[in-house]
Amino acid sequence: MSDPVLRNSYSQPDAKGRFGQFGGLYVPETLMPLVLELTQAWHDAKNDETFWAEYHSLMTHFVGRPSPLYFAERMTEYFGGAKIYFKREELNHTGAHKINNCIGQILLAKRMGRTRIIAETGAGQHGVASATVCARFDLPCTVYMGATDVERQKPNVFRMQLLGTTVSPVTNGQGTLKDAMNEALRDWVTNVHDTYYMIGTAAGMHPYPEMVREFQTVIGKETRTQILEREGRLPDAVIACVGGGSNAIGMFHPFIDYDTVKLVGVEAAGHGLDVYNGHASSLNGGRPGVLHGNRTYLLQDDDGQILEGHSISAGLDYPGIGPEHAYLFDTGRARYVTTTDEEALAAFALTCKLEGIIPALESSHAIARVGELAKEVGKGGIVVLNLSGRGDKDIATVAKHMGETGASLLS
Repeated sequence: MSDPVLRNSYSQPDAKGRFGQFGGLYVPETLMPLVLELTQAWHDAKNDETFWAEYHSLMTHFVGRPSPLYFAERMTEYFGGAKIYFKREELNHTGAHKINNCIGQILLAKRMGRTRIIAETGAGQHGVASATVCARFDLPCTVYMGATDVERQKPNVFRMQLLGTTVSPVTNGQGTLKDAMNEALRDWVTNVHDTYYMIGTAAGMHPYPEMVREFQTVIGKETRTQILEREGRLPDAVIACVGGGSNAIGMFHPFIDYDTVKLVGVEAAGHGLDVYNGHASSLNGGRPGVLHGNRTYLLQDDDGQILEGHSISAGLDYPGIGPEHAYLFDTGRARYVTTTDEEALAAFALTCKLEGIIPALESSHAIARVGELAKEVGKGGIVVLNLSGRGDKDIATVAKHMGETGASLLS
């Protein structure tokens, strides 16, 4: 069945990577020549059919795409509203959506003649994906990871090391994703001539938000094709967790121009929006500012100093969000809600019990809100949730929480 007629037309970023007032290129003078070179290389690559042919071949034969679109029958029955489907990104090679972006960026790095890769990671899934593609293409890789995240994501640290990557713990700040990204940028400035910085999310300076989004749109494009084959129409809503925002924008973007499809992002509310430094809800609890080369919504104090984001999920505690999400929020095209740590843990356990799937804690934030969305859409409707990662990396965190509270989430 063919796609329905487009209803709206949401513009691409302008030449400087701005989505309305958001995005842009705020970098030190020493980085400008490199960023402009990267921008030109990306422009050339995205218009080169041979580049995309190699990308899609690797997606099929190395990553294992297309990922399945799974009808969550028991969860649908449990909530009693619209049909709930999972886009099973956790079944990708490396266990998350991150590999989609890393395949594209490693091809771009090789195209540019770069001989060394650096990356940042929070939950470790982007680090593992970066390490994987560097092993595949025989390039040295250093991944910067906050010391706090190194401790709570030990299995992913070991996976990166097995793949030949150097994991560099970052002790500055709170030792989380923001601090890892700061350290990676320092490295890049120092080693501009041979190093490619493989950013893992749809944030940062232009052209990264656009570039990462384009590599991640494979999620939404497949979903659109699959749901038309399964149901004969588009979904009423799609929902995804949002930290920096790559899995969500990858799902949202192919549906943006269909105004019948609701777009719902779920931020990490941590201990609650009323707790100072206790959440990572940049849109619902922040305001516009500049961080890591772009203007977007940020967690900041009254003096404009960046606050530390908190989430039980190591992949959602970034104190900012990708600029395209900021634009969708401001224009009202997408809706952004929140989930607390406790709600995410309950959704994690519920998914294990109902569907036999152990989801990532990141994805569990979206699962915590999918029941409400299914009821809002109502019976006869369709909701697709992007299950962005698998939860084996989070087992220790969940077990520790259960031990501390003395309660069993699985009872």
